[in-house]
Parts: sequence; structure tokens; C-alpha cells
Amino acid sequence: MADLKLQMAKIADAVNGWLDVELNADSAAEGERQRPERLVAAMRHGVLNGGKRVRPFLVVESAALFGVSLDDALPTACALECLHSFSLVHDDLPAMDDDDLRRGQPTVHKAFDEALAILAGDALSTLAFDILASRSSADAAVRCELTTMLARASGWGGMIGGQVLDIEAEDGAPTDAEIRTLQAMKTGALIRFACEAGAVLGGADDAARAALRSYGETVGLAFQLADDILDVTADTATLGKTAGKDLDADKGTLVALHGVDAVRDMLGEAVAQAHEALGGFGAEADGLRAMATFIAERKS
Repeated sequence: MADLKLQMAKIADAVNGWLDVELNADSAAEGERQRPERLVAAMRHGVLNGGKRVRPFLVVESAALFGVSLDDALPTACALECLHSFSLVHDDLPAMDDDDLRRGQPTVHKAFDEALAILAGDALSTLAFDILASRSSADAAVRCELTTMLARASGWGGMIGGQVLDIEAEDGAPTDAEIRTLQAMKTGALIRFACEAGAVLGGADDAARAALRSYGETVGLAFQLADDILDVTADTATLGKTAGKDLDADKGTLVALHGVDAVRDMLGEAVAQAHEALGGFGAEADGLRAMATFIAERKS
């Protein structure tokens, strides 16, 4: 686990450095007139406010299986982190989860205002696709495929669609299958993208892509199961966000349906399945195996 934490820190530092340079108000790209400084400040607050950078880690480590360097994987990893951060900025808004804390800091709408938070989230989303379409690879076909994949993972049949199902579940009593579907969309789709994107960057064959897609699906499930357990077992200071929000909002979660102990068993099964999905890879996939375990055992 020590090696994993060192690699996570290395990748997080690289992502933070890349985004720190990218997110500035001083230089405008072709077709842009200017970048409003307050908007840039809100975007920076939303994306450069800590975080473990799990999704970028998955992109980089998956790509490394096929000989892709950290530097070459970084644009895709950073594009995904911009898209993920957009989702968090909007998720914290009063009309959504209405939270004041994110990663132990004021959420964007608290640090600035609600209108700017909406626009900063929008801008982070469009920046993600700008990066993918222009800088993710020297191969135009790869850039096109990654852009399409992220649009589908984040859109109405992925993350955003899952958010809608999550909101609707507050007014009903969703079944186990319905909860798994909404969570696979809301949380799992971007994690699955992260893992398969590495294979696309590396020109992997269909079998390797399928294996990483399967790994991403089970890791995505594990991530959400761990989140749901932490929501009812951890405190706000440890989480860096308000604890007990899902319980208070009567959200449809597997913990609410089955209880913490049963979900802990499900979490163990998901990690085992993630490890099994990597059976075709050797020691070079140890970082991905360790990440699956870390996701299940994390405290925040």
C-alpha cells in the first residue's frame, strides 16, 4: 500500500501541475476573446482543491499497461478530472445535494456565488472536451474515440442520467436492481471510462479493452459501495463533506436497502471481481489491483 500511495501522490502532483498551468486567465486560445478572471478563480477552486485523483490514476495506470508514458496520458487524465470536478461543483448546488463543504473547503457556490458555480461547472465540462479533442493524442482517431466515449459516459445515458435517477429515487422505494443501475451510471460510468481510456490510448486489443472495462465496472461499484458505507459511519471532519446526507435525504442506496454489514460483504465481492478482471495482466497491473483494495478500505 505504501507503493500505491507514492504512485498516487506522483500522479496527483502531475495532474495538479498540468491543470495549474492550464487554468489561467492570461492566455486565450484561438477563437477566444478573454477568460474572465473571476470565472477562472471559481474553476480553479473547483478542481485544484485537493482530492485523491483516483480517476486520473486509473487513466495513467491503465495506459501504462500498454507502454503509454505519464506525460502522454496526462491530458486525458486531466480532461477527466475537469469533467468529474464539474459534476461535483453542480452536485453541491442548493438545487442538488445542497452542500457547503467539499474536500474540507467551502463549495464553489459558497466560496463565490450560485450563478458563478453553475457557470464554472459548465466551463470545466467544456474544457474537458477541448482537451480531449485537441491534445489527448497525436492520433486523430484516438482523440475522436475518447471524446465520444467521455460524452456518452457523462451524458444522459451515463453520469447525468444517473443523477436524474438518483433524484427520482428520493421519492420512491427503488429496488436493488434500480439502485445498481443508477449508481453504475452516476458513479461507475466515469470510472469505467478512466480504465478503458488507458487501453484506447495504448492501442490495446479488444480482449484487453474488455478486461479493463470489466475492471472499471467493478471498481466503480466498489467506489459507490464504500461511499455509501462512509456516509453512515464516518464523520464530517474525516469525510471533508457533510456526513449522513444520503440518509437524511432518504436517498436510494444499497446501505439503506440492505444494511451496512451486507454492503460490506458486497464490497469485498466487488474487489475480488476487480482483481479477477485483471487476471490476464501480470505484475504491471499491481497498481490497479492495489487501487481496488484502497477504494474499498479508504476512510474518506
